[in-house]
Amino acid sequence: MIAYNNDGALSVMGHDMLSLVQSGLSGVLNELSAATFVKSKTALNPQRILAPIPNPGKVIAIGLNYMDHIREQKKTPPTSPLMFSKFSSSVINPDDEIRWSPAMTAQVDYEGELAVVIGKVARRVSRADALDYVFGYTCANDVTARDLQNGDGQWTRAKGLETFCPLGPCIVTADEVPDPQALWVRTTLNGQIMQNGNTRDMIFDVATLIAHISQAVTLYPGDVILTGTPDGVGNARTPQVFLKAGDEVIVEIEKIGALRNVCVEEAL
Repeated sequence: MIAYNNDGALSVMGHDMLSLVQSGLSGVLNELSAATFVKSKTALNPQRILAPIPNPGKVIAIGLNYMDHIREQKKTPPTSPLMFSKFSSSVINPDDEIRWSPAMTAQVDYEGELAVVIGKVARRVSRADALDYVFGYTCANDVTARDLQNGDGQWTRAKGLETFCPLGPCIVTADEVPDPQALWVRTTLNGQIMQNGNTRDMIFDVATLIAHISQAVTLYPGDVILTGTPDGVGNARTPQVFLKAGDEVIVEIEKIGALRNVCVEEAL
């Protein structure tokens, strides 16, 4: 099942995606009409598609979770998942603009990632049970200001600027992705492939991430986990490649779809 946050569908159904996630997959199937909210990609009403979870309670991201990415960053592999947060105010829709001020940052980078949407309250769950708490999956771009990341000595500001967390274009429910460790993740910049990895190369798989995070904090329906990025990011290239005004970034994940955004520089 593919679920979209779509203006027309929302007005028809009287629900938002978060309330539907909270009701669980069975609730979604009982409440939704296949002619309105849940559609195939080809039959989607020609409405503006919104981020499937536009205001998540938490966005928890994972750093350095692909070995090739660790090598290109010249880092040491973590011994446990490296967690950080992105603010919910950084979430934007497909086709929205990634915006920043050149006075704030001159090194804006892309990071295509598989995002996990939690479907049930998860507190201290085991790895064996962890995937039972997944509602579904979507695409994410963990946009990062590299100069802020390096200068601040921690990642909150660099990762949390407004517009720095595009999500979408849909949630593909967990029943349609029985193995989240077998998905191609590709990022293109102005039509050029920059990242082309596979989730099988994660150091810590999705189940391990959910189990690990839930030992520290309770995960609630609608919380989003960004699972790390493959190699090919801009700051590790020679010469380095940073986003600029007018750029088009597309994150595409097998079985899910493509998340497109454009870049705009603005004054403070």
